[in-house]
Amino acid sequence: MDVAVRLDRSTGLAGQIYRQLRDAVLDGHLRPDEALPSSRELAEQLQVSRNTVTTAYERLIAEGYLTARAGAGTFVNAQSRTGPAVPLLSSGALTPRAMWSRMPLPPDYDDAPEFDFRVGAPDARLFPYAAWRRLLTNQFRTSVVGTGMPVEPAGHIGLRTAVARYLRASRTIETRPQDVLVTSGVQQALDLIGRVLLEPGATAAVETPGYVPPKLVWKSQGVRVVGVPVDEHGLVVDALPPDARVVYVTPTHQYPTGVPLALHRRIELLAWAQRHGAAIVEDDYDSEFRYTEQQLEPLHSLDRSGRVLYVGSFSKVLLPTLRLGYLVHPSSLGHALHAAKFLTDWHTSLPIQAAMAGFIEQGMFERHLRRVRRVYRQRHDRIRAALAGPLSAHLTALPSMVGLQLSAMMRGAATAEALTRARRSGIGVAGFPEVSLAAPDSPGVVFGYGMIDTPRIDEGLARLQRFLDGG
Repeated sequence: MDVAVRLDRSTGLAGQIYRQLRDAVLDGHLRPDEALPSSRELAEQLQVSRNTVTTAYERLIAEGYLTARAGAGTFVNAQSRTGPAVPLLSSGALTPRAMWSRMPLPPDYDDAPEFDFRVGAPDARLFPYAAWRRLLTNQFRTSVVGTGMPVEPAGHIGLRTAVARYLRASRTIETRPQDVLVTSGVQQALDLIGRVLLEPGATAAVETPGYVPPKLVWKSQGVRVVGVPVDEHGLVVDALPPDARVVYVTPTHQYPTGVPLALHRRIELLAWAQRHGAAIVEDDYDSEFRYTEQQLEPLHSLDRSGRVLYVGSFSKVLLPTLRLGYLVHPSSLGHALHAAKFLTDWHTSLPIQAAMAGFIEQGMFERHLRRVRRVYRQRHDRIRAALAGPLSAHLTALPSMVGLQLSAMMRGAATAEALTRARRSGIGVAGFPEVSLAAPDSPGVVFGYGMIDTPRIDEGLARLQRFLDGG
C-alpha cells in the first residue's frame, strides 16, 4: 500500500520517516499485519536513497512497531499497540501544584537599568578573573579532578578546611572542617535544612520585612512559614510563634533594613531556641563588607547548645555565577545533612571548590576583599551623604555600616508611586515589597551599590530626588 510521508528536506530524512510511520502505527492509520511498501518502493516514492528508508525501517523493527518476514516483506507488528496513543478527549494538560504556578521567577539581571541600584549582587567587573582562571585551569590538571569520579557530598576537604580557618580568623567562629558543608549557594543550604529539620506542616519563623527565599523554599516543602516583626533592635523575639521549629535571621545586617540584631536580642533568641528546642539559621550574607571597626559577634559564637546553623555565600561576595556557599552545622546534624546533600545533587562542582580553596589559602580572597571594600565604601558613603543631605526631605536613612545596600524610610510627601515612576525612567531602586517580605504599603526604600559605577551614583540620586519632589 502507499504510505503518506511528507518530508522537509532541510532536516534528517530517516528520522522524519521513522517518526511519521511510528505515529501512523500508534494512531491506528496503519493496522496490525498491514504490509508496507518495500524499502526500494518507498525510496522511489519519496525520492530518497534506499539506505535512508532502510535506516528508518530497521529502527521501527528494533522498537517493535514493524516486523520483517523473510521473503514476504515488512508488516505492522500484530502485537504493536494501535489506536490513538493519546485520547482525542483528554482531561487536559498536566498542571503543577497550585503553589508552583504562583512561585515567582528570578529578575532579569541582563536588563540593567541606567542607574543600577538593585540589590543582591557584587560588582562582577571587580572579580579577579585572571587569577581565578589560573587556579581553575590548574585544578583541571590535578589528579583529584582528573579522575572524573564523584567526591564526598559534604565538599572538597581543602575548601572545608579553608572555610573553617577563614571563619575562625574573621568571624571568631570555632568550627571543624567536618562540620562545614559546601553548598551551591545559600538557597541550597536552606533547602537542605528544611529537608532535615522541618516536617510538612511544621512551623518556621522568618523576619518581616525579610529575605524572601527562606519563605519560598520552606513553603514549597509544605512548611507553615510565619513572619516575625523587626524593629530598631532587630528581630522581636517576644513575637516568635512558640511552635516554631526553625528561626531564620540575618543578625549582622538585617535584610533589607540593615539594622543589626542587638546583643540583648541575640541572647534572648538563643535562650528562646534552647527553651523551645528550635534551630536558628544565621545568614551572614555580606559581613565581609564592614566599614567600621565595631563588630558584633555572630550568633554562632555565642551559641553554647548547638542550636545555630551558620550559612554564608561566596556568590554574594565574589561573583553571583559561582553558586558557591557553605553551611556550618552542629555535629549532631552531620549525617542527615550530608545524606540530604547526596540525594539532591551528590556534590557541588569539584574544580570550582578546589579553586576556591586555593583562592583562600593563597591569600587572594583577603586581598580581593581589601580592594573591593574600598570601592564599596566609597559608594556607601556617597549614598549615605545624599540621604543625609538632599534626599533627607523625603527619606530617613536607617543606620548601617555593613554590606552592599543602604535602606531608608519614606516620609512626608514621598510615595511608592514616585518610586514606580523613577524605575520607569531607568533608576533601579526598589521599595521593601519588591525585594523582601513586607506589606504592600511598607514605606522602605533599598539602595544597592554592588552593581552601580561610583560616578553614576550622584546623578542617579539627583534624578530620584526630582521624582520624590513631584517632578
